[in-house]
Amino acid sequence: MDASIKTSFKRQPAVGAPLPHDSAHLHVTGRASYTDDLPEPRNLLHVAVGMSSVAHAELVAMDLSKVLAAPGVVDVCIAQDIPGDNNFGPIIADDPIFATDLVQCVGQPVFAVAARTVDAARKAVRLARIDYREREAILDALTAVEKQSFVLPSETLIRGEPDAALKAAPHRLRRRVFLGGQDQFYLEGQIAMAVPQEDGCLTVYSSTQHPDEVQMMIAHATNRAAKDVTVICRRMGGAFGGKESQAALIACIAALASDKTARPCKLRLDRDDDMIMTGKRHDFVIDYDVGFDDNGLILGIDFELASRCGMSADLSGPVNDRAMFSCDNAYYLENVRILSHRCKTNTVSNTAFRGFGGPQGMFAIEYAIEDIARKLGKDPLQVRRRNFYGKDERNITHYQQRVDDNVIEEIFDRLLVSSDYEKRRREIRKFNDTSPILKRGIAMTPVKFGISFTNTLLNQAGALVHVYKDGTIQLNHGGTEMGQGLYIKVAQVVADEFQIDIDRIRITAADTSKVPNASATAASSGADMNGMAAKIAAAKIRLRLSEFAARHFSVAEAEVVFIDNRVFAGDKSLTFPELVQLAWADRVPLSATGFYKTPKINYDRTTFSGRPFFYFAYGAAVTEAVVDILTGENRTLRVDILHDCGDSLNPAIDRGQIEGGYVQGVGWLTAEELWWNDRGELGTHAPSTYKIPTCSDLAPDFRVELMQSHPNREDTIYRSKAVGEPPLMLALSAFHAIRDAIASDDCPLPDLQAPATPEAILRALLAAKHE
Repeated sequence: MDASIKTSFKRQPAVGAPLPHDSAHLHVTGRASYTDDLPEPRNLLHVAVGMSSVAHAELVAMDLSKVLAAPGVVDVCIAQDIPGDNNFGPIIADDPIFATDLVQCVGQPVFAVAARTVDAARKAVRLARIDYREREAILDALTAVEKQSFVLPSETLIRGEPDAALKAAPHRLRRRVFLGGQDQFYLEGQIAMAVPQEDGCLTVYSSTQHPDEVQMMIAHATNRAAKDVTVICRRMGGAFGGKESQAALIACIAALASDKTARPCKLRLDRDDDMIMTGKRHDFVIDYDVGFDDNGLILGIDFELASRCGMSADLSGPVNDRAMFSCDNAYYLENVRILSHRCKTNTVSNTAFRGFGGPQGMFAIEYAIEDIARKLGKDPLQVRRRNFYGKDERNITHYQQRVDDNVIEEIFDRLLVSSDYEKRRREIRKFNDTSPILKRGIAMTPVKFGISFTNTLLNQAGALVHVYKDGTIQLNHGGTEMGQGLYIKVAQVVADEFQIDIDRIRITAADTSKVPNASATAASSGADMNGMAAKIAAAKIRLRLSEFAARHFSVAEAEVVFIDNRVFAGDKSLTFPELVQLAWADRVPLSATGFYKTPKINYDRTTFSGRPFFYFAYGAAVTEAVVDILTGENRTLRVDILHDCGDSLNPAIDRGQIEGGYVQGVGWLTAEELWWNDRGELGTHAPSTYKIPTCSDLAPDFRVELMQSHPNREDTIYRSKAVGEPPLMLALSAFHAIRDAIASDDCPLPDLQAPATPEAILRALLAAKHE
């Protein structure tokens, strides 16, 4: 085809275009169907869960007679009703669906009720009589360490000679800091609906990030084969990791109730029960001992991390492993020891949350960097730069992966100028000298975040593409949509593979009967893996169409060109649907699967070494905050972010992820405080007591820029980079801006704990005053 003709076409590439979310028009009009919006089958029963009211006890007796006699109740389910495995633990079988003779946390499911209405089920569960013989409960990580109570063995990673380096260092600092957890607070709560099918099959509609795992857990619990269970998820109203493993519990209970009653069953947790029953981001106790020189260069550092995992292992192993990997953030640590305790406590099992341990590891090193700078009287920016990874040297992580895509210096250089950091820092110091009550602070922090599942076998994805006779396309893959924009990104990839408009593509629900054995949509790898799998599937069909067109029009295959919704074969031109119609008539297969596995990665967990990550995503943020030192009240004033998305698949979606991730991180570090009483009861289980950020908490001056002209060095989908998790850690700058605001000559190293609530700020100021 003549080049001049090619330039006359109007279709713009879909990849790289800031297209709206595929369901945006449905979201804003209330027409997006979530699991609870699906048409309810006839004879549907509603399920409610009876939970333990004590943190640690033997189950002595349970009387459910009044529950069964309650109006509207059809049946109850207990552990003895489970025909298969009483477990939904994703890695270790230590998480019972229903407690048997021992309860290990407040909120642990003990039984379930199936009733004709939601209200009837929820009222009935309160009528149970359960006798407990209470045992001593371990409620926090430090007590667990003292009593050697762990869900998994403690792990240690050592590089170099940290003890010798610490001993020889000119300067040395030690600190213990407490870092709180965080509830995922997805807008759509946990929910599943199980619908019996013919011949013993079961279809389950589940709000889950991992349909494959839900399928397998239901199969094991109900004593079925995987082939007899289908799990479907069109979309979730948020997830943030909270629906990666723990959605299986909800789905298993719905499935078991459906089996026992032979009727469709739906379980939808209300907000209070959801927060009490389900796991959260791991809270950590962090101890570090750091040695450094006069310029702030870290010579040796010793971390001890104790995370509260809860009553079972859940995903705590890989979460804590990633915390260990992330203790470097963007800094080269030549001599380092990391001791990680995975603490068993009588609280709900903590689980995945955006960042998956990475934020906790980065929090540790950033706190140490800030302390070093304040001890030396330097701008923390200088200390950060002094410790950054190099490009040709000082470029091997403590887990032996080479950092060969380092752009953190370039990001800092650009953001330093665009944010006017140095001028604003001087102005803030002048402001604080004359303002006795309101104090301002500023901080600039980096992010280096590894992309891939650390469990190598999970780095695989499948896709299924159908081309219909009219030239429209149906797209399916193993990824799930939770609002992050994965589906539109993958559709953009397929549209460009066929060179057609994106409105010719129908995106369909994640469905275990279409794409089997899919990994969770997690680890920020959804677009990387599913986009590549879909591209491979579409390319197979396009190749078949090219071969057919070459044969049909008697031209060389190289002369077949797809462009602007048309296909050119030599001097012949026809629309894409016309070619498809001809190919179908010639019996050309128009359906294909695609499979992708992430290359280059390898990891030996026994030595904590290898290349667990395909590449790194980078970013940096400057945050300015103001604090009222009489009340501890604070707010962010301005945010400047520069983030590395490679060649973005969709800048609008990526910008939304960056903004949302930052705000969610600010919530974790400044406002969202989880509080348990001394009986192990969660007191913050509703928005009345658990405070997530709102629109009014946003900085009035919020600037986000995507780094330009930096394609991914690795061969990812269109050289893009993952953007789901890394931006959350940009919020570390907000915490340290608050800490900068309350620091003074009298209090150079404030003992500020996270979250930096007004109460935490006042405690830090009061402690400094006493010192």
